[in-house]
Amino acid sequence: MISKNKTKLIKSLHQKKYRKKTGMFLVEGAKSVLELLQSHINVTTVVVTEVFLKEHGNMLNRKHPETEVLVASEQEISALGVFKTNNAALAVAEIPKSEAFSLQPQEYILALDDISDPGNLGTIIRIADWFGIHKIVCSPGTTDCFSPKVVSASMGSFLRVQLWYIALEHFLENIQVPVYGAFLAGDDIHQTAFAASGVLVLGNESEGIRKYLEPYIEHRISIPKYGAAESLNVAIATAVICDNVMRSKKEGTPIY
Repeated sequence: MISKNKTKLIKSLHQKKYRKKTGMFLVEGAKSVLELLQSHINVTTVVVTEVFLKEHGNMLNRKHPETEVLVASEQEISALGVFKTNNAALAVAEIPKSEAFSLQPQEYILALDDISDPGNLGTIIRIADWFGIHKIVCSPGTTDCFSPKVVSASMGSFLRVQLWYIALEHFLENIQVPVYGAFLAGDDIHQTAFAASGVLVLGNESEGIRKYLEPYIEHRISIPKYGAAESLNVAIATAVICDNVMRSKKEGTPIY
């Protein structure tokens, strides 16, 4: 039986203000919970079905012996979380403390200007992980990376990609590597020879990169358009740009 206080705590973590207040966040779904349990993050509570516990109880006890384990039905788990399709496991974990930001040689990072959709941010985190990008800086207006919808969309990549929320103008003003920004009108990325390291700036879903950041962007890049669509989803654009950057770095020459 899950207590009323525990139910109240878990449901409160749907909201950013309570995540900030408690220093905790919610992870939903068997796959994401299993990845969480394999990570360095402190897990305070897991709510799982009997089937999940039978399959993974030994690993849970070995990795997190102090974690509170609550057994519930599929219906109870669905009622606790954001997603009605999650019916196997959810976990409450401590938000990890951010390390000091540093940029290593031969490293690319993403800079996100007010990405507002949780699904987009989660997908961008997953894309960054795929391409070996482990650091993302976000404007303060970007959606919270510990939102359950962001965590879910990242498919476990939130454990391997670190995010910082800072004023992008100050960050870009002081960065010592080339800064590339995605625009509808810019240099063809297929014709761009990317540097060994740099910053890739992606803009808001409806406004793009805002004008106050434009003076800090040295290279305006664009994905060439061959059809009639007005624009690309920001997560899709991120994937296309990251692919071209990594190919360019690997080849050491512009991509034609």
